[in-house]
Amino acid sequence: MNREEQGVERIRIPNRVANSPVALPDIMMAAPFLSRLLLGASAPGLALQAAAFGAYAGSAAKDWIRRLGVRKIEFLAVYGADVSHLPAMSLEARRAEIAIFTRKLNDVYRPMQVPRPELAERVNEALTRYIAGITGQRVETSDSIRSFMLAQFLFPFALGGCDFISGDVAIFRDTGIFEPHVIAHEFSHRKGYFKELEAQALAYLALVASDEPVLVQSAYSERLHRQLRIVARKEAGEGAAGENHFHDLVDRASLKPELKWAFHALVPHLSAVERGMTVVMRRLYDERMRLTGQNGLSDYDEGFTRFLYAVENGAA
Repeated sequence: MNREEQGVERIRIPNRVANSPVALPDIMMAAPFLSRLLLGASAPGLALQAAAFGAYAGSAAKDWIRRLGVRKIEFLAVYGADVSHLPAMSLEARRAEIAIFTRKLNDVYRPMQVPRPELAERVNEALTRYIAGITGQRVETSDSIRSFMLAQFLFPFALGGCDFISGDVAIFRDTGIFEPHVIAHEFSHRKGYFKELEAQALAYLALVASDEPVLVQSAYSERLHRQLRIVARKEAGEGAAGENHFHDLVDRASLKPELKWAFHALVPHLSAVERGMTVVMRRLYDERMRLTGQNGLSDYDEGFTRFLYAVENGAA
């Protein structure tokens, strides 16, 4: 702990499920089916499921008790914006921001050469330190990450996932320069910020405040990526047309070749079957978000960019 953090309250959330060698939520879902498939009987699977549930519930209860003492950031009071209070942002302002962050990203660019475990530690510390600077609490959580969860089959468009109850986090695919922001987003959920807009915003603000080039460039990349997606949709529409226009915008941008490659790879061209499945699951996920007091999937791009616009321009 440095001098600035002396006297800061520390709250440690165990995250035992996240630190276990296997994903207990996956075992609870898959054990009966796999037991029936492999052994022709469901009893062993049910026993394994019950054991996994017991460990899961016990860990989740301990995490929940610790979270009762956490002082969460009040977004509207601190930033002047939150899920329900976001200013409009014109297309011209978005295009201007694309030009600004293209230059910033070119200036700060570093090749991604940090192993994921080390990157997770650095991201977790940056996020913990940033939140502590606002709330006066170091909410210390695990920096463990899995590379697989069954949820990635349900939501093929997602880059990562977090089980909100246990804090179990997985990163579904390598995203290069975007990975620190993806990790920071999921770790924000692990610290108790369950709304997607809040996780997007905290991830960005914490990485920029870290002053570490690899983390800062990830935040800039996420912001530029979301603006490009929005402009592509507004100019060309949804679906394949919007995706193709996104790639055109990336090609026309003055980004370094390595950065252009990373942006193209993040939004792959989908087959008709993949696109159809993605559309269906996006609609389901959008409805789920709205039922929990959010604005739907737009909180990832529209909400995220409008929030930062409000914070930086006092426009809320």
